[in-house]
Amino acid sequence: MIQLHDKFFKPFISAEEIETAVDRLVAEIANDFADEVPVFVGILNGSFMFTSDFVKKYPKPCEVTFIKLASYEGLKSSEDIQRLIGLTQDLTGRTVIILEDIIDSGKTLAEVYRIFKNEKVKTLKIATLFFKPEAYKKDFKLHYVGIKIPDKFIVGYGLDYDHLGRDLPEIYQIKETQHMTNLVLFGPPGAGKGTQANFLKEKYNLVHISTGDVFRYNIKNETALGMLAKSYIDKGALVPDQVTIDMLNAEVEKNTDANGFIFDGFPRTNAQAEALDKLMDSKDSQINAMIALEVDDEILVERLLKRGETSGRADDADESVIRNRIKVYYAETAILKDYYTAQDKYYGVDGVGSIEEITKRLSSVIDAL
Repeated sequence: MIQLHDKFFKPFISAEEIETAVDRLVAEIANDFADEVPVFVGILNGSFMFTSDFVKKYPKPCEVTFIKLASYEGLKSSEDIQRLIGLTQDLTGRTVIILEDIIDSGKTLAEVYRIFKNEKVKTLKIATLFFKPEAYKKDFKLHYVGIKIPDKFIVGYGLDYDHLGRDLPEIYQIKETQHMTNLVLFGPPGAGKGTQANFLKEKYNLVHISTGDVFRYNIKNETALGMLAKSYIDKGALVPDQVTIDMLNAEVEKNTDANGFIFDGFPRTNAQAEALDKLMDSKDSQINAMIALEVDDEILVERLLKRGETSGRADDADESVIRNRIKVYYAETAILKDYYTAQDKYYGVDGVGSIEEITKRLSSVIDAL
C-alpha cells in the first residue's frame, strides 16, 4: 500500500507483468512490420516509460517521436483534453504506430485520429499498454493491447495522480474507501454466539455469513462449488481453503450494499485468516475485529447439558463430547487470537449474563471500532 497526496493505492500489476506485456507487443508489431521502418509516436506525459522500454526492445530499425497532451490533470481521466502539440515531423507515406500508456474513454484517441487525418500517413496503428474496455466510448480500432484492466484509477509506470507516481516501476490501483464493519465472531459451544449474531446483524444492518450454512446451501442446491466441496467430503478429505473462500466471496458479492459482515465459523487457521484478509482487501475493505465470547468451561458444560435435554443433539447430551468440543475450540481460537492481536483487532467479551447484557458489551466494542 502506498499513499500519494490524499489517496491510497494498492499493488495491482507487477513490473514483471508489465515487462511481459511489453515484450509481447514488441514481438507482435515487429512481426507485422518486419520490412518497414515504422515511426513510433509516444503520447506524453504518461507513455514515456512505455515508449522508452518498447523502442529499446524493438529488434529492427525504427524512429521515435513524442506528442503531448494539452491538458491532463489528476483523476480527470481525459475529460479536459483540448489538443495535441509537438508534431513537427513529415510523416507522408510513413507507417505510424501510436504508443499509448492507457486508453479509457477514448477521447485522447479521438484527438490522435483528428491530428493524423490530414498527415497522409501510409498506415496508422494504435498500440496501448493498458486498456479499460468498460470505459471505452469510441469506435476506433485498437490494433495492439497489452493488458485489459478494470475501470479504476491507476498510477505508476508513467501514470500519475496529481504529478506523483510516474516513477513507480509497477502499477498501483486506487483503494476506494468502504465504510463497512466486518467482524469475525467466535465463541465456544454454548456461549450464545448464534443468538448474539442475530441481534448484531439486526442492530448494525450486517450480513451474517455462517460457514456451515453456506456449505449446506451450496451442497443442497448443487452449485458448482457445492458439488466440488461434496466431492472432498465424500472422500473424507478436507475441503480446500480456496473452495471455502470462493463460497464466501459469492456471499459477499450477493450483498454488495451491506454495511458489513459477520463471519461465523471462518477463519479457523492462520492461512484462512490471511485468505480472508486478501478477500476483503480485494473489496477495498478489511476485517475490523475478531470478537470472542468468553465463558467459563463449567458454565458452558452446564448450559449444553441443559440444552441437550430439549435440543435432541447427541453432542449436547454427552459431557465428554462437550468438553472435547470446548478443547478443540480453544486450540483453534488460540491461533487466531495471536493473529488478530498482532493487528490490534482481538477483543474478548464476557459472555456470562443476560442476553441483553452481553449484547450491550458487544455493542460497546463495535461502536468503538
